[in-house]
Amino acid sequence: MNETWREKLMGVSVATLATALYKRGLRNQVIQGVQPVGRKGRNMVGPAFTLRYMPAREDRNQLAEFRNPEHPQRVEIETCPPGQVLVMDSRKDARAASAGDILITRLMQRGGAGVVSDGGFRDAATIAGLDIPAYHQRPSSPTNLTLHEAIEINVPVGCGDAPVFPGDILVGDDDCVIVIPQDIAEEVAAEAVEMTAYEDFVVERVKDGESIIGLYPCTKDEHRAAFEAWREKNGR
Repeated sequence: MNETWREKLMGVSVATLATALYKRGLRNQVIQGVQPVGRKGRNMVGPAFTLRYMPAREDRNQLAEFRNPEHPQRVEIETCPPGQVLVMDSRKDARAASAGDILITRLMQRGGAGVVSDGGFRDAATIAGLDIPAYHQRPSSPTNLTLHEAIEINVPVGCGDAPVFPGDILVGDDDCVIVIPQDIAEEVAAEAVEMTAYEDFVVERVKDGESIIGLYPCTKDEHRAAFEAWREKNGR
């Protein structure tokens, strides 16, 4: 991933990115129903590396499957490139776990930038303490073999109703996760930085008692002039 984009996206919120994407006609890029397993106080940013689950068929999904070195879930953990985000299409079903703390620890040790599942994780309390951003629907205990089969690696998936293509840029903050199409990531990152600067200015003015009318959104020249002075003073 372009490190300039990564640096910019580390400092903006999902809400701001959602506005930038909405302006481009993209309204369904937030992964619905997921939340941080443990809040990290920093953004998760990285290209998507995906895993797709499908409904499990009992004869194909016994505990012996975990001994298979070609099991897609295991292969995914061992092949997700450093700096990328593992995104799991778990069919929005948290009844069976997408992964547990051992697999997520391995992903962390290999340099993964984060992990997102629209299902759930087992050992969620342990995962919350790891130094890797992780997002899921809610904690789960049963193994994924009881309901879902990991079937395909690094293909287009739907995660929490959001379309995710391999290489799309995932950004997660302490609220939720959004998907930025790879081909517009640079322009969206640049615009989000500008939007964030203005929003920070607005927060200061509102705390000082300023009305939001004409300020947010900006429709008055006096506020534009004040913002430019604020930017110069704050190096923004």
